[in-house]
Amino acid sequence: MTRPIPVEINRATVPLAIVGLAALYVAALVLRWPQLGTRRVVEAQAHHAVAGAEALNADDHPPASTTPAAPAFWTVLPFVLLLAAIALLPLIPATSHWWEHNSSKLIVAGGLGLVKLAYYAFLHHAPLDAHWPAHHVVEPVASAFQPGFVKTILSNAILQEFVPFIILLFSLYTISGGVRITGDLWADPLTNASFMAVGAVLANLIGTTGAAMLLVRPLLETNKERKHVAHTIVMFIFIVCNCGGCLTPIGDPPLFLGYLEGVPFAWTLQLWKEWLFVNGLLIVIYVLLDEFVFYRRETVRDIERDIESTTPLRIGGWKLNGPLLLGVVLAVAFLDPSKPFPGTGWHPWMYLRELVQLGLVAISLWWGNQTIREQNQFNYTAIIEVAALFIGIFICMQPALQILGIYGNSLGLRDAPHFFWATGGLSSVLDNAPTYLVFFKAAQAMPAETGVPLVAGVQEHILAAISLGAVFMGAMTYIGNGPNFMVRSIAENSGVKMPSFFGYMVYSVSILLPLFAVIVWLYLT
Repeated sequence: MTRPIPVEINRATVPLAIVGLAALYVAALVLRWPQLGTRRVVEAQAHHAVAGAEALNADDHPPASTTPAAPAFWTVLPFVLLLAAIALLPLIPATSHWWEHNSSKLIVAGGLGLVKLAYYAFLHHAPLDAHWPAHHVVEPVASAFQPGFVKTILSNAILQEFVPFIILLFSLYTISGGVRITGDLWADPLTNASFMAVGAVLANLIGTTGAAMLLVRPLLETNKERKHVAHTIVMFIFIVCNCGGCLTPIGDPPLFLGYLEGVPFAWTLQLWKEWLFVNGLLIVIYVLLDEFVFYRRETVRDIERDIESTTPLRIGGWKLNGPLLLGVVLAVAFLDPSKPFPGTGWHPWMYLRELVQLGLVAISLWWGNQTIREQNQFNYTAIIEVAALFIGIFICMQPALQILGIYGNSLGLRDAPHFFWATGGLSSVLDNAPTYLVFFKAAQAMPAETGVPLVAGVQEHILAAISLGAVFMGAMTYIGNGPNFMVRSIAENSGVKMPSFFGYMVYSVSILLPLFAVIVWLYLT
C-alpha cells in the first residue's frame, strides 16, 4: 500500500460547513421533508406488519409485475474491478504514485459507479427494490431510459447506506482525534497486547471505529523506536477494528441493524464466550509471534532507545471529547426514525441523528484543544480516503445485494455453519452491515424448527452465526470494515510500511481462518 498524501483543512472550515448544513436542515424541517420521510418509514413498518399477518392466513402472492427481479449476474463485474483496483493499483509501479491521491481513488470508484448507474438507466427493465426512505418497489417506465431506477440506486446506496455510514465514521474519527494519550511505554509484546485487550473492551462501548481511533495513535507512538511494527497494526485491526465489537449493538454496524430489526439490545451479550475465545487467542498468538519472531529482529540499540524513552501515559482532551463520543453513541442508539424515542411516541426526524453527530463534531473542533490535534498530526486524509472508495463500493455492490436478496433463500443455507461462512465470506468483500441484513432476512424466511427459540423471527443459533460471521470476518480484508482502512491509512501516515491488500490477506488467511473454523466447530455445530 502506498502512503496517502495528507489533506489539511482550515480549523474553521468544517464547523462552518456543519453550521451551513444545519441551516439547510432547518429549512427542510420548515418544508416538512424530514418529517415526511419519518412518516413513510413508520407507515411502511405498519404496512409490513399487517401484510405479514395476512400472509399467515392467505395463500395469495403479489402480482408478478410488482415482484422485484434480480439484475444480470454480470453486473457484479464493476464491483469486482473496483476490488481489483484497490488491491493492484498500489502495487503497479506505473500507477502507485497516481493512486496515492484520494482524487484518483474517487475517479476509479466514481467511474465504475457511473457504469453501474448506466446499466440501470438503459439495460434493466424489471421492477426494482427501493429502501429509501422506506421499502417499496419501483416499476419500469415505457421508455429506453429509466430515471426512476437511477434515483432508486442512488437513494439505496447514498441516502440509505453511505450517508449514515460515513457520518458515523467521520464523527468518531474527528472527535477521537481531539483526545491524546501521551506517553511512551516499553514496546514489548505484552504492552502492545494490553492495547489490544483494552481496545476489545472499548469497542463495545464506543464502537470499533471510536476504539480504534482512540488507541491507534498511542500504539504507534509507543512503537516508534521499533523497526517491525506492521504485524502489530494488522493484529490491532483484527481485534480492535473487528472481533472486539461483537458484544453490543453499538460495537459494530451489523449488530445495530439487528437491533433495529427487533433483536433485543442485550441479546448479543450472550456471545461473550465466542468473543473471549477469539480475542483471547488472537492476543496469545500476537504475543508469541512478536516475542519469538519480530521482537528478536529489533536491534539492541533500538530496544535500548525504546526503554530509555519510556514515559507515563497521560490522557488529554478527554473532558470535552469523552462526553462527545458518548453523545455520538447515544444519538446512534436513540435517534433512529424507525423507533420511537424512549419513553415517548415520537419518532425522530429523518437525518436528525446524523445532524446531531455533526453538531458534536463541530463542538469538538471549535472548542477542543487545537494543540492536541496538532500533536496527534490530525488531518482528514484517512476519512477522505474511506469516503472516496466507499461511495463507489456502496453503488457498485447494489446488484450483488439485490441478487442475494432475490436468491438468498435458495442458496442451500440450512444450518449455522452455512450462515456463518456465507455471511462472513461476503462481509470480507462487501460492507458487513447490508450483508448481515440480507442473510438476516433470508433466515427469517426459513421454516422454524420445533423447540428452537426465535429471536426477531430468526432461529437463535442461526442469528448467532450471522452475527459472528459479519463481525469477525470483516477482518479478512482491508475493505471488510470501514475502520480497517482508516487504521491502515493512519499507520502509513506515521511511516509504517503496511502490507499490500494481498499481503494483509496472508495474515488473515493464515491466522483468522483456522481460528474461525475452531469457533464453528466448538460453538456453532
